[in-house]
Amino acid sequence: MKTYVFDASALFNFLQNKPSAPKVNEILKDGIRGHARILISAVNYGEVYGRVLRDEGPDKALACMHALSPLSIEVLDATPQRAFQAAELKAKYKLYYVDGFAAALAVEHKATLVTSDSDFRRLGRSVSVLWLKV
Repeated sequence: MKTYVFDASALFNFLQNKPSAPKVNEILKDGIRGHARILISAVNYGEVYGRVLRDEGPDKALACMHALSPLSIEVLDATPQRAFQAAELKAKYKLYYVDGFAAALAVEHKATLVTSDSDFRRLGRSVSVLWLKV
């Protein structure tokens, strides 16, 4: 079974119906069918909530997060070990700390990172990345 890690941009693209939304939707359908495992760090999940909250207000933010809840996305805790791994990746690849959590999950689970964030190019070939069109 294929494992994917979403960073916040994957969900932003999906929620905002950007050109890459059909690709994200395809992965989500694979997850619902049991053909893929989809992970996101609680930190990145909170990033999605925070951005919708800032841009659209609390009612829209809660509605968006509620709409995501039936999807087969596993929200994983930011454990101390994951926080250290995120910090190490941040330092090594000059990532934003929040991006380090997505990269750390991809490393931990030998997963493909799903993103449109060009900052992840700094990872080189150390993590498999599925690049979404913006």
